Amino acid sequence: MPFSAMFRKPKNELEKGGRESSISDEIVEETLKCSKCNKETTISELTDNLHVCSCGYCFRLSARQRIGYLADSDSFTELFADIQSADPIEFPGYEDKLTQSREASSEVEAVICGEAMINEKSCALFVMEPNFMMGSMGAAVGEKITQLFEYATDKGLPVVGCTVSGGARMQEGIVSLMQMAKTSGAVKKHSDAGNFYLVLLTDPTTGGVTASFAMQGDILIAEPGAVIGFAGARVVEQTVRKKLPPGFQKAEVMMEHGFLDMIVDRCDQRRIISSLLAMHS
Repeated sequence: MPFSAMFRKPKNELEKGGRESSISDEIVEETLKCSKCNKETTISELTDNLHVCSCGYCFRLSARQRIGYLADSDSFTELFADIQSADPIEFPGYEDKLTQSREASSEVEAVICGEAMINEKSCALFVMEPNFMMGSMGAAVGEKITQLFEYATDKGLPVVGCTVSGGARMQEGIVSLMQMAKTSGAVKKHSDAGNFYLVLLTDPTTGGVTASFAMQGDILIAEPGAVIGFAGARVVEQTVRKKLPPGFQKAEVMMEHGFLDMIVDRCDQRRIISSLLAMHS
């Protein structure tokens, strides 16, 4: 199968546009239950608080919600929006899974890429979509991120990446694993050209994404409580046949062991990221 056959064009305008970055137009009386403290909070209250519970638990954001929180108003220009996965190894049921994921997320793929301003600091930006097969990486995700790094290298732009992923997409087999090397190569060329790369790791960031571009940033920051690792805790525990310590793979433990540079509350991320962009401009 030729490489170009791994991707398809979107079929309609809904797929191109995605959904709005805010859910504030939903019924304000609707509530969400925090999985940490079990408190129910209205959607409007969560929206006002960047979808963070009063106990500090960070609810997952869609990619466009996170872009809306991070980027300056009307500054985000989407790139490579026409790239989306096909079915390169004809995995049973994969076409249906892709259709369901597009309907569930209102996105055509598990990552959104573009150019943006964050507090008037220019950058290339990619944000992974948890509602699309938990941000898993197939050929299209790898291609979009690779093209974004090449775009940023040509223009001398820093890259800001927001990761949330279950890892490489098993339905694309070896094709998905190839994306680890491809994205890593693009990150290296961007770095060799003297450019800055910052990663914001959110819950969860795992598998082949962790093993490639997610952990290759010049600076790594994470949201409080985010799970960050390669294999899942259950798999690790079964492999080593030992009880894992409390907080295994949580951002706070990763920070203690030197895998992260800082943990940043969601309300401070825009300010911290823009400050780091200014320092490394």
